[in-house]
Amino acid sequence: MFDHHAFYISDGTAITAETVGHATLSQFEMQIEHVTLPFIENIEMAKKVVSRINQIYAANGKMPLVFYTFVDQQLKEIIEHAKAVCFDVLIPFTSKVELALGVTATPKLHRTHSMKTNRYDYRIEAMNYALANDDGQTMQNYADADVILVGVSRSGKTPTSIYLALNYGIKAANYPFIEDDMDELTLPAILKNNKKKLFGLTIDAKRLAAIRNERYANSKYASLRQCRMELREVERLYRKSKIPFINTTSFSVEEISAKIMSEMALERFNH
Repeated sequence: MFDHHAFYISDGTAITAETVGHATLSQFEMQIEHVTLPFIENIEMAKKVVSRINQIYAANGKMPLVFYTFVDQQLKEIIEHAKAVCFDVLIPFTSKVELALGVTATPKLHRTHSMKTNRYDYRIEAMNYALANDDGQTMQNYADADVILVGVSRSGKTPTSIYLALNYGIKAANYPFIEDDMDELTLPAILKNNKKKLFGLTIDAKRLAAIRNERYANSKYASLRQCRMELREVERLYRKSKIPFINTTSFSVEEISAKIMSEMALERFNH
């Protein structure tokens, strides 16, 4: 049962409204149903959204929260007539920036898409790189990597690599340390040659065992003993080789990526 409903609405992607709304609501310990509605681009669509919001209010008597960005003033006015508490997430920033710059804002739909024309190309190239260099498939292109993630199997290397590529245009390769490496765990020559690019991931042993059991239940690979041994060895290697690392157990992929970006001083290609 949800305590409240939150809508993120825009005549564009709704990413801005969603990001600001999520960041704001994360400060409140409530069960909230989140609804994102992008590309509300005409009057009919806007009225349907209002009807949907009003139905929720009629059903539970609680005004939904609506975070929105609209370039079209008419659509904005329609949304604001909903039985909801509405927040135009750009107004506080836009008015202050206008004062700072001494220039009046002139909103234009989809303008953010062209703020940097080659950022899309960076992200696609980085995504292709991450997929080609996932899980140690090939190590021939490590010279082109911005960062090389290392860690045991299922410690979060692949989703982090993909997130870095899609959101920041970062070329992230990843290399797994497997069971056969554990007897005398050392850095392969290719990793030694790219040591400044290495970033290690680790994870709580119980969490790792649970993740591995989802794919290979009751196997040695998924046993708590095996997980503890592998993690002990890789963490020892990180410390010995002075490789920066993070325990991913209590962090989201967004937080892991942000920490890697900061620790490795990586340049973003998303703006």
